[in-house]
Amino acid sequence: MNQQPAPANLIDKLAQFSDLWSQKKIAQLNDYEVKLAKLKGEFVWHRHDDTDELFLVLSGRLTLQLRDGDVVVGPGELYVVPRGVEHCPLADEETAILLLEPAGTPNTGDAGGPRTKAPEALA
Repeated sequence: MNQQPAPANLIDKLAQFSDLWSQKKIAQLNDYEVKLAKLKGEFVWHRHDDTDELFLVLSGRLTLQLRDGDVVVGPGELYVVPRGVEHCPLADEETAILLLEPAGTPNTGDAGGPRTKAPEALA
């Protein structure tokens, strides 16, 4: 008999790491990765030409800087950055988010650079 996977407890998963701007893969959904990250400060301006990017704020407050105006996302809210839209995440306070995007999507999109990092799997 096959054993079903246990539910992923987001609070427990977030307690497993403290590093900022480092995506942690917690599940796979078809060709998509479900990832957690903790953010503080400003990331890099970038875009994803081939995919939308879903940001769900679990705690804190995330500002998604867009060229035509900022979008502020609070706890329990989500925002989808459409493909091809340049954006720069900014968190004035430590913010925990859940991301949903296709597997293999670079965190820095078209910008590349030293902050490009593949997600690490969490147990």
